[in-house]
Amino acid sequence: MARERLASRLGFIFLSAGCAIGLGNVWRFPFITGEYGGALFVLVYIFFLLFMGIPILTMEFSIGRASRRNMGGALRYLEPKGTHWHSIGWFPLVGGYCLMMFYIPVSGWIVSYCYYMASGAMSGLEPEGVRQFFAAMLQEPVSMTGWSLAVLVISFIVCGLGVRRGLEPVVKVMMGGLLLAIIGLAIRAITLDGSSAGLSFYLAPDFARMKEAGIMNAISAAMNQAFFTLSIGMGGMMIFGSYFDNRKSLGNESILIVLLDTFVAITAGLIIFPACFAFGVQPDSGPSLIFITLPNIFNAMEGGRFWGALFFIFMSCAAVTTVIGVVENIISYTMDVHGWSRKKSTWIHAIGLASLMMPCILGFNVLSFITPFGPGSTIMDVEDFIVSNNVLTLGSLIMLVFCTSRYGWGWSNFIAEADKGDGLKFPHWIRPFLTYVLPVVVFVLFVQGYIDKFSYLFD
Repeated sequence: MARERLASRLGFIFLSAGCAIGLGNVWRFPFITGEYGGALFVLVYIFFLLFMGIPILTMEFSIGRASRRNMGGALRYLEPKGTHWHSIGWFPLVGGYCLMMFYIPVSGWIVSYCYYMASGAMSGLEPEGVRQFFAAMLQEPVSMTGWSLAVLVISFIVCGLGVRRGLEPVVKVMMGGLLLAIIGLAIRAITLDGSSAGLSFYLAPDFARMKEAGIMNAISAAMNQAFFTLSIGMGGMMIFGSYFDNRKSLGNESILIVLLDTFVAITAGLIIFPACFAFGVQPDSGPSLIFITLPNIFNAMEGGRFWGALFFIFMSCAAVTTVIGVVENIISYTMDVHGWSRKKSTWIHAIGLASLMMPCILGFNVLSFITPFGPGSTIMDVEDFIVSNNVLTLGSLIMLVFCTSRYGWGWSNFIAEADKGDGLKFPHWIRPFLTYVLPVVVFVLFVQGYIDKFSYLFD
């Protein structure tokens, strides 16, 4: 059966950006930017995007377009004769499942908050009441399962329709809605009384703050954020490369996708910090920011129900487009590797994920006695650690070595594919850095993740 192709360049950019843009853009990037020196941190972050994020993203796209296959089939198709790169082709399937096991439930929380905000379920609640509302939600496995299944069903229906009938038109609409919502929210936030202090905290260069937080900590945080924000290393971007034509160079498209991802991350901060400072609320990171801090701000804001619902619509678009992208990668794996039809792949993986997302949901209530990383930790923390500190890091290392080593696909083949079409060409002078330096950096990042996670054992 002939490989499906995307109908437009915009579809490719929005699909790829939709997969990259997710919760990390909103509940992590703004917070660490403010913590580590504002504009100074952004400069360090952009440096790592340029020299680490864009090259690996381009490699994923190139492998996908050259092979017209998912990672599971691409490595076998492109590997030199007698090598066994295909033996690790299962990475996208395992990595995608591990990510979706907790990402779908969290996306369900976000979609549910669209309803709660619009219906006024949290209107008039004091800050402690908002906190208790979120805590109570986590104690209701039936409700959480229902919202999670809604996200799962929508995502699998979209993917089941195929690339041109499902993914491309739906994600175009959702990404368009996301961009309109975030721009509207940012304009509202920066026009609030007292917002200027938040803007200054967020974006004004502050070397003293960076020094206080630790310069090396800031560099490490920037590198981590640049690495994880693009969802590289799991083969998810490879599948979109396999659907893209040869009219544009892949380095050119990678830059556009990174710009879109960075725009959303920076604009999210233009919503969060002006609003927090305008209402005297301490900004937080992680789930507390989205589900406790911001609802308190919307409760205090004139027209808060409308702006709160709009914010969670924006967040839902960001979350669900990521789910759709990863689900498509999972479905395509069994289509390419095992020859399943799209219909069969869709049904079997929908049932598989519906089952495997339950430990995350139950980990907050029925199975809350399971604390794998010590008191306060949950099953979701283990799933997040497997993806963030293992799958993405090791997967990116595989991409780097496969595209730069003569024992893999090799540099000349990678460059030839990346530079096909009109647009910016991949810089050849960066080869020594990508071959000898970046793999070491990525491996150090992998080791550092384990040190940070388990250092409490040696305190």
